[in-house]
Formats: sequence, C-alpha cells, structure tokens
Amino acid sequence: MWREIVSEAALGAACLILAGLAAADPLGPHRLGRPATPDAIAAWNIDVRPDGAGLPPGRGSVAEGRAVFAARCASCHGETGQGGAADRLVGGQGTLATAKPVRTVGSFWPYATTLFDYVRRAMPFDAPQSLTDAEVYAVSTYLLHLNGIVPADAVLDARSLPAVAMPNRAGFVPDARPDVTAR
Repeated sequence: MWREIVSEAALGAACLILAGLAAADPLGPHRLGRPATPDAIAAWNIDVRPDGAGLPPGRGSVAEGRAVFAARCASCHGETGQGGAADRLVGGQGTLATAKPVRTVGSFWPYATTLFDYVRRAMPFDAPQSLTDAEVYAVSTYLLHLNGIVPADAVLDARSLPAVAMPNRAGFVPDARPDVTAR
C-alpha cells in the first residue's frame, strides 16, 4: 500500500512538472513553430464588425465593382449575381416569410459590413484574400447596388459602408441566452 501511495504521488508530481513546463514554453511540448509576432497576428486579424470596426482604408464605386465582379465573380455567381455554380447574391426581397425564402445579400444579410468582411476573407472562391481592399469595397458597393440598396453613383468607404441600411437589419433579434453578451 505504501508503494502505491508513493507511486501515485510521484506520478502526480511528474504530471504537474510537465504541465508547468508545457505552460511556460511558448512553443508547446513538441517545440514546434515559433511565437506569433504582432505583425503575423495583424496579417490574420482582418475581421470587420457590424459597426465598421476593422474596416481598412480605401473606397469603391459601383462602376469599379461592376468591372471587378465581371472579372472575378461572375463565373460563379452569374453576370448579375442571380446565381450560377455558386449562390445567388441578388434578389429575394420579400421572400423570407414564404415557404421558399431566397437568402441573398439584399434580402437576408443584416449589415453591409458583413458583406465586405465575407468577400474580403473568402472570395473569390478559387483565390481567397486575393482582392485588394479597394476591390472589395467596389464589389460590395456593386452588389448593394444590384440589390437596390445604394444608387448607381454610390462610392463607399470605411465611413459610409457601416451607415448603409440593409433591408433585413430588423429581422434579427438579440441572443437572449444569459451567457451571451451583446457587442
């Protein structure tokens, strides 16, 4: 019995020592990689919040967006965003309460900044994050125009994009769970 107690105590002590070493080593127990630098973190920290926090400098017009969309987006989403191999991006207004809702940028998305964030991080599908910030502003502006949300002469930037009133903004409700905080 005495040996079992000593063995358990030794095992416990060894575990604590190893856990302490792993916690103190920024490379982890396998000594792989290197600690992330502030520049490396900044390169991946590209999210944009609904209020516009995180939007980069730049601007884009409907006309510029039409050209970028034709070159980089239309092959998947159709010439006017009505659908193709990929999701439809335009139309669907008034369908959300029907038996066949059409969820598009203009009918479903609550924030124009969400459009910018998604396009910036994930599009085009074959080359994510390959668009410049100006191209992302332009494509976002063009899609908002195709959905009747901004006029043909619109030019959007970090100040004006968060101010765009999306048709379904009021269609979302706050999460009432007690462990979720609102931003």
